[in-house]
Amino acid sequence: MGRGKFKGKPTGRRHFSTPEEMLAGTSTRPRTFRQEEESEEEVEEESEEESEEGTEKRKGAQGVIEIDNPNLVKPKSIKARDVDVEKTTELSRREREEIEKQKAHERYMRLQEQGKTEQARKDLERLNLIRQQRAEAAKKREEEKAAKESKKAEARK
Repeated sequence: MGRGKFKGKPTGRRHFSTPEEMLAGTSTRPRTFRQEEESEEEVEEESEEESEEGTEKRKGAQGVIEIDNPNLVKPKSIKARDVDVEKTTELSRREREEIEKQKAHERYMRLQEQGKTEQARKDLERLNLIRQQRAEAAKKREEEKAAKESKKAEARK
């Protein structure tokens, strides 16, 4: 028969075994679940024995063929006592390029300070031109000032 408009919650239909039923073995719990638990325990025991031997179970063709995958990231954990202090680590391509870029920039700035680069030459030419213009403007101002003072002096006499 149909349940009608409102269906009961699934928790209302659950049946829990009492500890006495479990001890007596008359529990309504499915037997297959218990068998699965036991088979998992057996697998764990077997895997412990295999790990003690040192052989690893590999998937697919890995067990048959030794494959060296260059893309496989291997853990790089090294103990402190095994570290070789004198060994230099190789830099990645990006790190090398970054260092080369910094050195080139420093070299360029040194040449810039010495005035040996083309940009520095253009800047110095511009600077000299501006200095000349300012010197000429200052000379004109001085002449105009001197002319004004001479006019004032003549006007007072």
